[in-house]
Amino acid sequence: MSDASTQSIVIDAGPGAIMAAIADFEKYPVWTGSVKKTEVLETGPDGRARRVAFTLDAGVFRDQYELEYVWDGDRRVEWTLVQGQMMRAQRGSYTLETRGGSTHVTYSLSVELMIPMLGMLKRKGERIVMDTALKELKKYVESAG
Repeated sequence: MSDASTQSIVIDAGPGAIMAAIADFEKYPVWTGSVKKTEVLETGPDGRARRVAFTLDAGVFRDQYELEYVWDGDRRVEWTLVQGQMMRAQRGSYTLETRGGSTHVTYSLSVELMIPMLGMLKRKGERIVMDTALKELKKYVESAG
C-alpha cells in the first residue's frame, strides 16, 4: 500500500472525550456527512469495537466495508480494511496528544481502491476525507462539551 496522507487539528477537549466520540460508532451517522450506517460486529476486551461495518455515501463514492480496530487507550486507534466493495485496502489512525487544555489530533489515512487511480487524485481524495472528518469531529466534540 502507498504512503499515508496525514492531517492534524487542535480540538478544545481532552483526549478521553475525543476518543469516546471516535469510539461511538453508533453516532457516526449523526455527525459525519458521509457515513450513513454503522454496525459494531465485534467488541474487544476493553469494550470498544474491534470490527465495524460501514455504509458510506459520499456522493460519487459509495461503499459498504468492514474495518478492524486496535485501540491504545485514549492515545491512539488504528484500523485496517477487512473487506469492502470499492476498496482493496485501507489503513488509518488517529493519534491524540495533550497540549495544555486542548488535544492535537493527527489523522493518517491510506486507501487503495479496486479501480486504478492516479496517485495525485488518490492523495487529494484522502486529504478531502481527512479534512472533512477532522472538522466534523472537532465540531461534534466541542459542541458536546
